Amino acid sequence: MDRKDGMNYAPSGAKKAVVRPGEFVFSAVRLDHGHIYGMTNGLREAGGTLKYAWDPDPAKLAAFLRTYPEARAAKSEEEALSDPDTQLIAGAAVTSERAALGFRAIRAGKDYFTDKAPFTTTEQLNEAKRLTAETGRKYMVYYSERLHVEGAVLAGELIKNGEIGKVISVTGFGPHRLSAPTRPAWFFEREKYGGILCDIGSHQIEQYLYYADEEDATVQLSRIANYAHPEYPELEDFGDCSIVGANGTTNYFRVDWFTPDGLRTWGDGRTFILGTEGYIEIRKYVDIATGKEDGDHVYLVNGKGEQYFDAKGTVGFPFFGGLILDCLNRTENAMTQAHAFKAAELCLKAEEQAVRIDGKV
Repeated sequence: MDRKDGMNYAPSGAKKAVVRPGEFVFSAVRLDHGHIYGMTNGLREAGGTLKYAWDPDPAKLAAFLRTYPEARAAKSEEEALSDPDTQLIAGAAVTSERAALGFRAIRAGKDYFTDKAPFTTTEQLNEAKRLTAETGRKYMVYYSERLHVEGAVLAGELIKNGEIGKVISVTGFGPHRLSAPTRPAWFFEREKYGGILCDIGSHQIEQYLYYADEEDATVQLSRIANYAHPEYPELEDFGDCSIVGANGTTNYFRVDWFTPDGLRTWGDGRTFILGTEGYIEIRKYVDIATGKEDGDHVYLVNGKGEQYFDAKGTVGFPFFGGLILDCLNRTENAMTQAHAFKAAELCLKAEEQAVRIDGKV
């Protein structure tokens, strides 16, 4: 895993199977974004059995099969979707095409697990709501910056244990490295990637709803800009957003494509969580200019004092096992459908309402 390459960043952890081999079968369909590797890792480590893989691009499919040789190459998307053994379809299609793939999977009787962002239009979201309500199938989302980061998982446990009291505000920073020459053409087409607040902003909004225990919220202000990439006129290289939750909590986040080449990872993702009795900082991927390796650094300050936690290898990634059990038992313990959809809805609203800054620097 190249820590400088965010598009192909695929965490792996200790195996913690919640089912026996063959009890939960999934197939990977559409491999346009490298996050499909992280999604697959998480499901396999939780005991999922990978059966089929398919993509219209033979090179993408061949690379995936080299990484997961147990998978079979499906002859078509339909072969994977109609397979009676496959219980869930995992996909990382072009962002604007993720909803349509999900609808086909759900209509085929499968649960669906997609890379973020799950939608690029409100119409897609509304159809997903209708289909999931009608069929009882799941439309789950890989919000990886919380689900696949041990520091973020540990922070959630500290909050649930009451270490900082009631959360009142969450501030997030999600810078990414652009690495433009390695990006596919669709990445720079606004209609296909959905805009920066819809795309990488989705991580920030989802984690805010989770940490603040909010079920609804209002976008108060959002802004987008293309400050430094005129050669890609449809790219938004900067975005920020301010949100107020139904319970009165607040959220501010900034996302951008300005990670400098000197940083040893693809982005200095950071989250600050303020509670009534303390605060937490998560340094997700790097602690700059220190001897600390990798990420998953969690800092806690409360009435007991100051504490540092190296979360690496401590709490794992429980979402994936939870998702498998939710699919088997028709429960909602890993993530509720309402939560997944509310995060997506707010991303779409943030993008739709965004003020465009004429950034000339």
